[in-house]
Amino acid sequence: MTERAVPDTTFVYDFAQGSRERRDLLGGKGANVAEMTRILGADRVPAGFTITTEACVAYMEADRTEPDGLAAEVAGALARLETHVGKRLGDDADPLLVSVRSGARESMPGMMDTVLNLGLNDRSVEGLAAKTGNARFAWDSYRRFVQMFGNVVRGVPSERIEATIRALKGEHGATLDTDLDVDALRELTARFKTLFEEHTGEPFPQEPGEQLRQSIRAVFDSWMGERAIHYRRINRIPDAWGTAVNVQQMVFGNKGDTSGSGVAFSRDEVTGEPEPSGDFLQNAQGEDVVSGVRNTRDIAELAEIMPAAHAELMEILRTLERHYGDMQDTEFTIEEGHLYMLQTRNAKRPAQAAVRFAVDAVHEGLLDRDGALLTIDASALDALLHPTFDPSAEIHQLARGVAASPGAAKGAVVFTADEAVAAAAEGRAVVLVRPFTEAEDVAGFHAAKGILTSEGGKASHAALVARGMGRPCVCGASTLEIDVEGGEIRAPGGVVIRAGEQIAINGSTGLITTDDVPLVEAEWSEQFETVLEWCDELRTLGVRANADTPQDARRAREFGAEGIGLCRTEHMFMAADRQPKMRAMILADGEEERRAALEQLRPLQQEDFEGLFEAMAGVPVCIRLLDPPLHEFLPQRHEVEAELADLRSAGAAEGGAGGGKIAELERTLVRVKTLEEVNPMLGTRGCRLGILFPEIYEMQVVAIFDAVLAVRERTGKAPLLEVMIPLVDYETELEILRELVLDAATARGLTVGEDFLVGTMIELPRACFQADNIAHHADFFSFGTNDLTQTALGFSRDDVESKFMGVYLDRKILDRSPFETLDTPGVGQMVRMAAWLGRKTKHQLKLGVCGEHGGDPDSIDFFHHSGIDYVSCSPFRVPIARVAAARAAAKERAAAQ
Repeated sequence: MTERAVPDTTFVYDFAQGSRERRDLLGGKGANVAEMTRILGADRVPAGFTITTEACVAYMEADRTEPDGLAAEVAGALARLETHVGKRLGDDADPLLVSVRSGARESMPGMMDTVLNLGLNDRSVEGLAAKTGNARFAWDSYRRFVQMFGNVVRGVPSERIEATIRALKGEHGATLDTDLDVDALRELTARFKTLFEEHTGEPFPQEPGEQLRQSIRAVFDSWMGERAIHYRRINRIPDAWGTAVNVQQMVFGNKGDTSGSGVAFSRDEVTGEPEPSGDFLQNAQGEDVVSGVRNTRDIAELAEIMPAAHAELMEILRTLERHYGDMQDTEFTIEEGHLYMLQTRNAKRPAQAAVRFAVDAVHEGLLDRDGALLTIDASALDALLHPTFDPSAEIHQLARGVAASPGAAKGAVVFTADEAVAAAAEGRAVVLVRPFTEAEDVAGFHAAKGILTSEGGKASHAALVARGMGRPCVCGASTLEIDVEGGEIRAPGGVVIRAGEQIAINGSTGLITTDDVPLVEAEWSEQFETVLEWCDELRTLGVRANADTPQDARRAREFGAEGIGLCRTEHMFMAADRQPKMRAMILADGEEERRAALEQLRPLQQEDFEGLFEAMAGVPVCIRLLDPPLHEFLPQRHEVEAELADLRSAGAAEGGAGGGKIAELERTLVRVKTLEEVNPMLGTRGCRLGILFPEIYEMQVVAIFDAVLAVRERTGKAPLLEVMIPLVDYETELEILRELVLDAATARGLTVGEDFLVGTMIELPRACFQADNIAHHADFFSFGTNDLTQTALGFSRDDVESKFMGVYLDRKILDRSPFETLDTPGVGQMVRMAAWLGRKTKHQLKLGVCGEHGGDPDSIDFFHHSGIDYVSCSPFRVPIARVAAARAAAKERAAAQ
C-alpha cells in the first residue's frame, strides 16, 4: 500500500505508515506489524490498517459513542486495502476477508479474542468456494467466522458453541474438526447462526461493513471488560491508554496439508536457551493453535513437513531478534507453502529465561550490558530467590488469595502464634492461619513456614511482616472462613481443614491447596550471578538490607547487601522468652523499677548487636532506637479484666484465695489504663519515648557501644555504626537525644564522625518541611516511607486494604496501593523536598530509604532520580533492588544519549 500524508487528527493509519516508535498511538501489535512490514516487506506481512488508541479513548470519553470522522476514515482505509489486494470486502465472487484484533500499548493476553474471516456471508462463501476450488475450506472459514463473531463480538456463550460442535461431531462420527466434511460444515454454520439469533434476537449480519463496524466497537468495549480491567490492575496499566484495533488481510492456514499456522519464539520461552521454540498445526488457523482443541506439534517438526517455510521462519526469527534487541514471540501462517508473519512482540518469559537471555545477548554482541538489563523485569526475579511448588506436580486448588510474599510453604495448620512457636520448638513445620495478623503474632511469623489470612492484601500487616522476614504469605483468601476459636478452616464445596491437618500455599501465585506438594528449593544460576555482578558495576544507588537478627544480617550479605539500612530494635524483643521482660519494663512503676527491668534487657540487646556487628564487619549498620507503639507489648485490657474477674469469683468461692495474684493483676490493670492511648500509632513512641523515659534509650546506646567495643576487641573489625533516632518532628527532639547518645559514646572513648554517626528517620510531614533545621543535628537522614505514607495520606496501613482500598482502585482514585509503590506526586515530592533542604544545610548529608518501598523497582527508579544514596529492603529483596537500581541507571544513560 502506498504511503500518504497523515494529519494530526487521524484516527486510522495504514500499516505502511507506522513504526515501532508510534507504539503509544498504534498499540504494540499495530506498531510491530508496521515495523515488520518495513523490514520484512509487504509480501511477507499481510496488509491492513490500525485504528488508534486515541480513537478508543475518544469512544470511552463520549460514553461509548463513535468519534466523528472515524467511520469515514475506516472506509477510506478499507478502500485503499481493497485496491492494494485487488479484492473487495465481501465480494460475492472473490471476497477480501480480514481479521480484527485488539492491540494495547502493552501486551494484554486474553483481553479480547480475535475475529477471523470477517467479510464472509451466505453469498460470498459460495464465491470463495468457487474461486479456490475448495468448498470445504470456504465453509470451514465461514463457520469459524460465525462462531468467533458470535462469541467475541456478541457474547454467545462459548459453552453453547462447544456443545453444538460436540453434538454435530457425534452425529457424523467425527473426532476432530478436520474430520467434518463440507456438508457437515454447512450444517454447523447453520446451527451457529440459529444459536446467534436465539442469543441476540437478531439474524446473523450479512453486510460486511456492519460486521466490521460491530467488531471494531467490540474491541473498544473489551478495553472496559472485566478481565481487561483485572489484568490492567495486576500489571499496572493505566485505564486511560485505550487499545488500538488492527484490521488485516486474511491469509489462510486451513487450505490443506501445505498450509498451517503457529507461534514461534526466537529462543526457548521457558529456559531462555538460544534455540527457537514454538508450536504449529497443519491445515489450521491460528485460533486452533492456542485453543487447545487439537494437539499441536513442535516447531522443529516443521523442518520435515515444510522445509522451505521452516528455513525462512528461522531466518526471520533471527532478523527480528537482531532488529528489536530482544527475544521475540511471533505468530505466523503458511498458505499453500508461502510463509506470512502476522505479528511479533517482545516475549514474556519467566525470570530464569529473562536472565539467560540477557547474559547470552551480551556474549553474542546483540546487546550491551545496559541494554540487556533493560530486558529484565526486576520484580519478576522473586521467583529465583524462594522455594516454589514443583512445576511437574498436579495440584488441586482449594482457594486462591493475594500473592503477598513470594515463595511456597507447607505444613500443619495452626491458628495462633503461640501454637506456631511451640510447634517449631518440636521441629514441626506449620503454616500460621488467621483472619488477619497483628503485632503480637510476630513470634509466630518467625516460627511458621508460611502465613495465610482471609483478609487484607499486599500492604496488610501480614504481607509486610512476611516479606520482611522472607516468609511466604497468601492474604485476602476471602472464600475461606477461618474460625480460630473452632480451630478449623471452612472452604468452598464444604471442605473443612482442622488444626494439625496439612495445607500448602504459594505466595508467588496466591494458590492454596491441601495437596502434599513437593517444594523445589531456589538455586541461583551462573547467569544470575553474572547479571548481579553487572548490576553492582553499573548502578549508582547503594543497596542495604533491613535486618534485625544476626541470621538476617548474614542472609543479607549473601544476597549482596552493602550494609544494614534499618535494624528495628523493638523486633529483638518479640521472641516469646523476651516479651515478659519487655512488658515488665513498660509496666514498671517509676524510674528505679524501670531501670531494674532495663538491666535485664541490656545484655540481651548487647548480645544481639554483637552478632549483627560481626556479620556486618566493615559495612554500615544503621540501628534505630526503640520505636514501638507500647500497646504492642502490653496485655489487652479486656484480657486482664476478664482474668481478674475470674480470679475474684474463684477467690470468693474459696474464701479469699489467690489474693497475691489478684493484687498483681490490679496493678497491671492500673498501668495498662495509664498507658492506654486512643491512637497508639501516633502516641508515645519513637523519640517521644526517649524523651519521656531517657533511661530506655540510655540502655540501648550503652548496649550498642559496648557491643562495638567487644566485637572490635574480639575480631579487630567493627561495622560503620549509625545510630538512628526515630519519629522526629522538631529539631530540638533530635538535639536532646543526640546529646544522650554522645554522652554514652564519650564515656567509652568513641568519637562521632569517626566511630559512629547519629541521624534520624524522616517519617513525618513536618520533618520533611523542617529538614534544613533538623539537618543541623543529623549526620544522615533515612526516610521511613511506610509511616511517611501513613501520616501524609492519613491512611492506616493495616486498615485501608480491608476497608476501602479495593473501592479506590475500582473508582480509579488510585491506580495502585501507595504502600506497594511510592506515591510519587505526594509522598515522593516530600522526600525530594526533605533531601534538598537537608543538603542545603549539610552538602554531604547521607540520604537513605528504609521503608518497604526500598525493595519496589518502580519506587527505586524514583529514588535514583531523587538524590538518594541508598535504599534498604528485606534481605530477600536485595537482589531485586540491585537489578532495579542498575536498570534505573541504564535508563538514565539511554535517555541522555
